[in-house]
Amino acid sequence: MRIYRHLTANAMYLEPFPFKRELAMEAYLSENEGVLALDDDVLSDVELIDSELSIKDGRSRKDTDGRIDLLVTYSQEYIGVVELKHGQLTLSSLTQLEDYLNESSRKDLVRRYGEAIGDSLSANPQWIGILVGLAIDSELAAKLQAGYVYGSVPIAALTIQRFRGSDGSVFVTTDLHFRRVGSPKDYTKYVFDHQTLHKNRLVLEVVKHYVQTHPSVTFAQLEQVFPKALQGFYGVFMTADNANAIYTEKGFKRHFLKSEDLVQLRDSVIAVCNQWGVGNIGAFVKHATHTLSYVIKRAHG
Repeated sequence: MRIYRHLTANAMYLEPFPFKRELAMEAYLSENEGVLALDDDVLSDVELIDSELSIKDGRSRKDTDGRIDLLVTYSQEYIGVVELKHGQLTLSSLTQLEDYLNESSRKDLVRRYGEAIGDSLSANPQWIGILVGLAIDSELAAKLQAGYVYGSVPIAALTIQRFRGSDGSVFVTTDLHFRRVGSPKDYTKYVFDHQTLHKNRLVLEVVKHYVQTHPSVTFAQLEQVFPKALQGFYGVFMTADNANAIYTEKGFKRHFLKSEDLVQLRDSVIAVCNQWGVGNIGAFVKHATHTLSYVIKRAHG
């Protein structure tokens, strides 16, 4: 169970602060997508792509169109389809989610939202379905806890409760019903500077390390060290202002934008690109190890 605290609270009485309707749940999760994290590993680092997505023939078993509540990505490794219920999750909720995860619907989502999802993920997507409700039927909970997969798509469920403290602090608790089965498709991690990292975090840490050991480096000089072609369209990094402008204009993040992830150069502040997958991480690792003599190894296990 995770508790997400918005304001500091110290030993105070918490009273239930329920969501009044499904739209309130959706709005809250859209603003606090981290609540949808399913672990501290691959299924973390949640990014909202869009909400209220219409999908043609999305309810194939009822021969009608459908509407996906939330579309998210996890660590640039999974695309997640989220179905919300303002009430108890049941086997019928699972059936509805499965309709949105059929092969035709998945292809349609990639076609329509490929730019927002990102090239590194949409070219070779791995999917997960997530049910979110206020409670869960015992039969469904047992099914998911045993490790349920629809085709090749694992299914998880979160039950969510909200509370409010006497000073206005808001707490949200979640219970997870999920067991991952099988082996991930390609979620290679790397060991660098005594850290075990996913692909995009590896790039961030290598760039940070280089700047820390070359504190006078400029933007132009760093571009020579990490050529744009290593990543592709966005380059390895760009100025933080330009990266934020992309986020503002397009509504999705292509760079690490949290303050702790920004990198100060002598003449500018940069944001490192987070779009790294099987298609481009190999070139970066080869460059970092062969050209820059960094020690990077694949993590085992």
